Amino acid sequence: MSDDCRGQSLTDVTEPVSKSQLWQARLAVAILVALVILGVAWYGITAESLGRLWSDILDRPGGPMTFRFILQPAMALIAALRDGIHDARLGRRPYLWALLYGVRGPEGRGGRLWQGVVATARIILLGVVMDIIYQWKVLGTFYPGQAGVIAILLAFVPYLLLRGPIARVALHWVAKPASP
Repeated sequence: MSDDCRGQSLTDVTEPVSKSQLWQARLAVAILVALVILGVAWYGITAESLGRLWSDILDRPGGPMTFRFILQPAMALIAALRDGIHDARLGRRPYLWALLYGVRGPEGRGGRLWQGVVATARIILLGVVMDIIYQWKVLGTFYPGQAGVIAILLAFVPYLLLRGPIARVALHWVAKPASP
């Protein structure tokens, strides 16, 4: 099965990932998993902890380090722009659509999801570090689960939502024949 319109499999058209990109992606995933496990172990999953999570998240854009609410999504936009244009050139399905309803097999959902993790790993790592600094400075404590959630919300979610529409827009430019 293929994941694009030209019959090429994802493994045939994916750019190789460098060792540092692979290391960063693995580190980002490991840190996010560790943060979630620590958060659940320290604070549990209760209505109080979930309420605190969302109230703290909603309070953050107005406080110190607000620039990261622009910086991280902007970096995710740049990554989505690069990858969305690449998807358009290869004729791939829109990213989110491929994740939700993509082909099955090793080159399907898992491969496309891993592409997104690799593309946003630096942004996720930056987000975790920035949130740890924010929590220490403003909250005076550390909620590991919140750091993971914020990093995902500011780095991966914008990438996830923007890559497909960017590919669709870019497809119109890529598909146009050159003028004589």
